[in-house]
Amino acid sequence: MSCTTILVGAKASHDGSTMIARTDDGHFDVKKLIVVNPKDQPKKYKSVISHVEIDLPDNPMRYTSCPSVDPKDGIWAATGVNEANVGMTATETITSNPRVLSADPPVEYKKAKSRKEKDTIGGIGEEDFVVLVLPYIHSAREGVLRLAELLEKYGTYESNGIAFNDEKEVWWLETIGGHHWIARKVPDDRVVIAPNQFGLDEFDLEDAFGKKKANLCSADLKEFIAENHLDLNQDGKFNPRDIFGSRRDMDHIYNTPRAWFMGRYLAPESYRWEGENADFTPESDRIPWSLRPDRKVTAEDVKYLLSTHFQGTPYNPYTSQDTGMRGKYRSIGINRTGVTSICQIRPYAPECVKGVEWICFGSTTFGAILPVYPNVRKMPEYLSRVTLDTSTENFYWSSRLIGALADPNYAATIQNINRYQETVETRGRQLIREYDRKIAESGDVRLAEEANGKLCEMAREETVKTLNRVLATASERMKNGYNLADN
Repeated sequence: MSCTTILVGAKASHDGSTMIARTDDGHFDVKKLIVVNPKDQPKKYKSVISHVEIDLPDNPMRYTSCPSVDPKDGIWAATGVNEANVGMTATETITSNPRVLSADPPVEYKKAKSRKEKDTIGGIGEEDFVVLVLPYIHSAREGVLRLAELLEKYGTYESNGIAFNDEKEVWWLETIGGHHWIARKVPDDRVVIAPNQFGLDEFDLEDAFGKKKANLCSADLKEFIAENHLDLNQDGKFNPRDIFGSRRDMDHIYNTPRAWFMGRYLAPESYRWEGENADFTPESDRIPWSLRPDRKVTAEDVKYLLSTHFQGTPYNPYTSQDTGMRGKYRSIGINRTGVTSICQIRPYAPECVKGVEWICFGSTTFGAILPVYPNVRKMPEYLSRVTLDTSTENFYWSSRLIGALADPNYAATIQNINRYQETVETRGRQLIREYDRKIAESGDVRLAEEANGKLCEMAREETVKTLNRVLATASERMKNGYNLADN
């Protein structure tokens, strides 16, 4: 599914934390945030889509998950943080090309055509990754290695990018065809911007086949490239994006403009993003995978970027000006997002609460993002008790309602939306700061559940107020509004 990912190295963030973030842009998927305790983790996993069955290790750790409320297509856990303070987000659907896919075909489930034949079992994919990996890893690097082992054994039926973080490192893995993969540690002072394309544009093969400090890949990657004549690079430079990725007209409408807007925000002084002599335009194929930001990055910056729709440019679909280019490019904040998360691991916090998971449901353009502690036994019902029926009793559906009402009344409601988002972020940070101190002083991790309860009470209060205001504005602007004096 189409998504947008942002990864922040420890030296690029304002507080030394690492962050991995992604919009989960399905098709209005109904999502919730839950805690999976070890007793609830399956011993044998079976994928709904590919029908593959996998035995899982003993002694899983507790972890958070954002599964689909409707289980008919599988779990689709999307994102989470485990009790070892390791985060994971899976996945960013990425692009490939026919040369790669023909050399190492995707491992797809195929139903038998007759009773004499057997079904062909498929590989693993976005439906499965978090459940198969996150409960068993103690570092971001371990996440790469475990997922890589599974990919090599079972294969995958799609092209994906997966991120992991711990308190020191962020790692990014991209799949190559059915069984191959490549992964790189995000430079500590950099921010990665990933908009549904194969992203890696630099890779140290010498390190990957030597000390493996910051680069990892399939053991036969060199042979795979040579035997299948995949290398398109000139002058001996190794650019994985040129070899394994795509360069299509659709990329220039759907993908690269998102990277351009994020880069324009993060490094406005380091590069020229507009004008005749621009370094990069919305349709550039060479926008860097990672950038050194011109200033340190916060969780609020990440949320803002994942909410954007080309504000301040002619491409903004909400602009009142007739630019002739409104809505030309695919926005980052879109209508069908199910959940957006930021997995933040903070080196300065008490060990038991180093992880904070920021959660936003529905369209990020109109939704607020709420920080919660993931290292708890259960989440408050406001986040976890979500049904398929529309309701104002949970954060998911309330966020969806606000977005649906505000979108057609953008100019009249955006001030209330901005105030709502900033209030939840401010009050959320205040509560996290308060409970960081309490937990540090007492050593009692159980206070994290109390904190989450107060965070959800606050979010409910602010969400109801905003829903009331947006509903009133939308009602006043209905097309069938008339007065006696209109005669």
